[in-house]
Amino acid sequence: MSTLTRATPRSLAFAIFTTVAGAIGWFASFELLTEYVKTLKDPSYIPNCAVSVLVTCGPNMDSWQGSILGFSNTIIGVAAFTAPIFVGVSLLAGVRFPNWFWTVYRLGLGAGFVFICWLAYQSVFSLGTLCPWCMVVWTVMIPLFWFTLFAPPEHWSANGSGSARGARATLHSWMWVVVLVCYLLIAFIAQLQLNWLAEFSRA
Repeated sequence: MSTLTRATPRSLAFAIFTTVAGAIGWFASFELLTEYVKTLKDPSYIPNCAVSVLVTCGPNMDSWQGSILGFSNTIIGVAAFTAPIFVGVSLLAGVRFPNWFWTVYRLGLGAGFVFICWLAYQSVFSLGTLCPWCMVVWTVMIPLFWFTLFAPPEHWSANGSGSARGARATLHSWMWVVVLVCYLLIAFIAQLQLNWLAEFSRA
């Protein structure tokens, strides 16, 4: 791996975002894991995310959806979010990864994106709850996937064509629209199914 000779504002912003988003996702996953362990030690323990009947993480942690691989999904989150932290810090240090690395990394984020979409569906339609820490994970996972899908060309190897790199840069600049649409879609579906606005208006 070689180092970058200069960092553009766009590439620096991407590196900082990747690091911060990964740290937030890791913290939310770690909080869920600690709360899960506390409920295992004391079944009467009320998790700190139990705000109301609708806004709570207890049913999610106790469900089969919360342990899809036979162990708590929180362990997956704690392990997986170290990847964007590593990538972001490495980019800030001036590392340029080869294209194969970006392909593997994007595939991993794609798997995470599909996973959180499935979890969001299960939470809204099967469990009927909105887990606060889970929603934090959704909030960071969505932009992590979309912004990395078309990462700034400065982070890629220079063997790509100029037109391909230009197209990737253009698509990257519009990813915030895609992210916003994803947020609004989840909020809209949750509102139709759970009427979360009424729940928060009573708070």
